[in-house]
Amino acid sequence: MAHRHIIAILRGITPDEAVPVCTALVEAGITLIEVPLNSPNAVDSIGRAAAALSDRAEIGAGTVLTPEDVRAVAGAGGSFIVSPDTNPAVIVETIELGLKSYPGVFSPTDAFSAIRAGATGLKFFPAEVLGAKGIKAMKAVLPPDLPVYAVGGANPDNFHEFFAVGCTGFGLGTYIFKPGMTVADVAERAAIAVAAYDTGVSR
Repeated sequence: MAHRHIIAILRGITPDEAVPVCTALVEAGITLIEVPLNSPNAVDSIGRAAAALSDRAEIGAGTVLTPEDVRAVAGAGGSFIVSPDTNPAVIVETIELGLKSYPGVFSPTDAFSAIRAGATGLKFFPAEVLGAKGIKAMKAVLPPDLPVYAVGGANPDNFHEFFAVGCTGFGLGTYIFKPGMTVADVAERAAIAVAAYDTGVSR
């Protein structure tokens, strides 16, 4: 399954919203979808979305802080784990269970700790604080083929800045979803994000 490297972060989504919102994202072209575990009944949302869309999308969890959380997500059918920090125990558990691991990093120390633990890719977080210059400096010492995502401040207006310094893709949070948004709102923003991403990739 090929994906654009855009992760939609659905913080605050409810189980009843999960399938219609995720379906709208997939139809717009965003097929990597994260439900943060500090959302209401997040594991239920992950399970519903994975059951409905696993042939068209990857559904994962964010704000994953413990190995126990990883096991719960795996049991619900989630396929990837995103964390705000670099916790080797979480990374190791994720990889052992056959899921993909995207830990949050802010420094070279974080990045190499994550790499040594087996991370699939890295989440530069918060990207708006690191900035494109900070990410560029770190990219210079990282394995060139390691996927890296700008998260926390990335949006379609600045995709080009992060692409220019070697980012693979982006995590979109409040830009793409906030509680109270309609499915149509999400679909409209997803279409804008996809267009900006495709423009950046084709340059």
